[in-house]
Amino acid sequence: MELSDILRPEAVKVFGTVTSKKRLFQDLGDMVAGIHDIDGAIAFSALQERESLGPTGVGHGVALPHARIAGITNVIGAFVRVERPFDFDAVDRQPVDLVFALFAPEGAGVEHLKALALVSRTMRDSAVCSKLRANGDPTTLHALLTETQKTRAA
Repeated sequence: MELSDILRPEAVKVFGTVTSKKRLFQDLGDMVAGIHDIDGAIAFSALQERESLGPTGVGHGVALPHARIAGITNVIGAFVRVERPFDFDAVDRQPVDLVFALFAPEGAGVEHLKALALVSRTMRDSAVCSKLRANGDPTTLHALLTETQKTRAA
């Protein structure tokens, strides 16, 4: 599995400001609804429900919200770079500006975990995060995320 398998170019956005985690989840739901023919309200609710189990802000300005949704067949992703970091209740209490959301089929076990591990490894790389923070073009951000992995694998 590669990030290019789960992250379409049109699922990468830059937001100027995010006012709350709830608003971000609504925007992520709308994003995947428009790209993957998923009900945005269901995606939003699934993210909220998962977040209620524990924060997905993993530290160093990164959040990895994820949820399972009935009716989808593959793991899908959405990436948002926020120009003004915001409070996400992250484990290190630092504001978040890089968000990689994952949505998995309801019955996905190993596939969901592999995707989460792949995204987590990528977003733990401080060099990758620095490059993501230094760029505001969604096409460039998509290339950085998908090409970084290919470079490491070679």
